[in-house]
Amino acid sequence: MTQPLGPVMLDLEGPKLTAAEKRLLLEPVVGGVILFARNVENGYQVRQLCSDIRRERADLLLAVDQEGGRVQRIKEGMTRLPAMARIGECYSANPDDGLALAKDAGWLLGMEMAACGLDFSFAPVLDVESGISSVIGDRSFSRDPQHVAQLGSAFIQGLHEAGMAAVGKHFPGHGGVAADSHVALPVDDRPLEVIKQRDLVPFAHLAAPLDGVMPAHVIYSAFDTRPAGFSPHWLGMLRESLGFKGCIFSDDLSMAGAHEVGGPKQRAQAALAAGCDMLLVCNDRAAALEVIEACRGIETKRPAKLRYSRARPDIDALSALGRWRRTHAKLEALADKPKPNAV
Repeated sequence: MTQPLGPVMLDLEGPKLTAAEKRLLLEPVVGGVILFARNVENGYQVRQLCSDIRRERADLLLAVDQEGGRVQRIKEGMTRLPAMARIGECYSANPDDGLALAKDAGWLLGMEMAACGLDFSFAPVLDVESGISSVIGDRSFSRDPQHVAQLGSAFIQGLHEAGMAAVGKHFPGHGGVAADSHVALPVDDRPLEVIKQRDLVPFAHLAAPLDGVMPAHVIYSAFDTRPAGFSPHWLGMLRESLGFKGCIFSDDLSMAGAHEVGGPKQRAQAALAAGCDMLLVCNDRAAALEVIEACRGIETKRPAKLRYSRARPDIDALSALGRWRRTHAKLEALADKPKPNAV
């Protein structure tokens, strides 16, 4: 039977737990911790930090944003992952090789994050790049939705082979707007049919194998006036039309794209009412404390299913694996490859 967890996922100040954080992690409503670059020195230190967190609360989910390219929190001692667009270029040149590399990349990412003590990474990015997004860009596998779906599927298979959950983002697609939802509230005015035929394709294709989904802080005005993460209509579509059974994570409730809904309490209540299972509240401790108060007594079962349940690999033992050595060499070569003028 799955043990329920509190619905709040928090961040930490630095590379070691503070006394205040140790007390905060004991709050039953806290169900997880997400690490950022400020929490990271190297893989060994992250594993120690994860061990220290679990010493306070063994059941907490521990996550990170480790995608590749410009979004890679743990760098020292880990593979330098290329932006996913580089894997997309490999796919365009040779689909079989591209799919094999995407699968191996998911496996390597899963093995490295497991060795660091984490439960999962918020990956893969399933947004379809359009050439206008300031925040997605080469984080996307491709401008072709079918390519994103195929490469995303292979990447998820690799994660699962490593024993790690896959959390796709940013439903129903952040690639069609120029604004960055970290600092603004983007509005996508395209017709719903255009979004369905383009941005939704990867999520529709991958709803079954995905373990988690993170919706975008974007308004898709043809369907709802609320950002997707606060929209019962969008999250209802994800559950009912697409048949997604896994965990829905809000994107960070402290981002500018979430402020339209109100203060921290209102954002938390709206996200839960829309259908989110777990709420991220980062880079604003006062807001996190307010969300904790607003969510007291709430529990959810879906997030616990994302916990890494295998024996963890040792960081130093990864290089003994032939698959890791081959994939490491390919990915680092891609990471060093100059970016083309156009993706």
